[in-house]
Amino acid sequence: MNTVLLPIACFGCNARLNRGEKHICTVCRHQLPLTEHTFNVENSVDRIFYGRINIKKASSFLFYAEQGIVKNLIHHLKYKNQEQIGAFLGDWYGATIKENGFLTAIDFVIPVPLHQKKLKKRGYNQVALFAERLAFHLNSRYWPDALIKTADTRTQTKRTRLSRWYDNRSLYELSDSKLLEHKNVLLVDDVITTGATMEICTQAFKDVKGISIYVASMAIVP
Repeated sequence: MNTVLLPIACFGCNARLNRGEKHICTVCRHQLPLTEHTFNVENSVDRIFYGRINIKKASSFLFYAEQGIVKNLIHHLKYKNQEQIGAFLGDWYGATIKENGFLTAIDFVIPVPLHQKKLKKRGYNQVALFAERLAFHLNSRYWPDALIKTADTRTQTKRTRLSRWYDNRSLYELSDSKLLEHKNVLLVDDVITTGATMEICTQAFKDVKGISIYVASMAIVP
């Protein structure tokens, strides 16, 4: 019996991929809403965190909208077992960051963790490969277990920043704070909306001596 291979489709628009195309078609690739943010000038991601957390710089790769290519990519990444999308975006953004040369001394790249219960259910952290590929291009150490999420929580997409903060303010702990002393850390998430998740995560670093924190994400909601 012959095996029938289904055509590989674009994760952005579901069109069939042509030879040489990977993950997304050429049309979607050119239509991706790149932020063109760098780590050397003020941008919209920085402004989310002003007066809230002590970070050196923040940046995102893509703009996220309720409809469109980026939403489709993130949806396939998180809920359709298409973990390779994270590596694809991480290689693209990592090469871009390396080329612009403004983030050259990162010691550790740390993904925002999932609770073990959710990690077991999904099978992977959707941020992991994105963060790992950023670490590769930045010649940094990828440290997936630096942050530990101590409690499981329901989805936070539709909740306000303040309510999310009160519910999550002690959810993250460091596995080894001593290793982070006087180090430059890049904290990585998938989508930044209100900034509440990053705000909670950075609380775990507040007593680490001499640490400098940078923030990056796959996408940001404008």
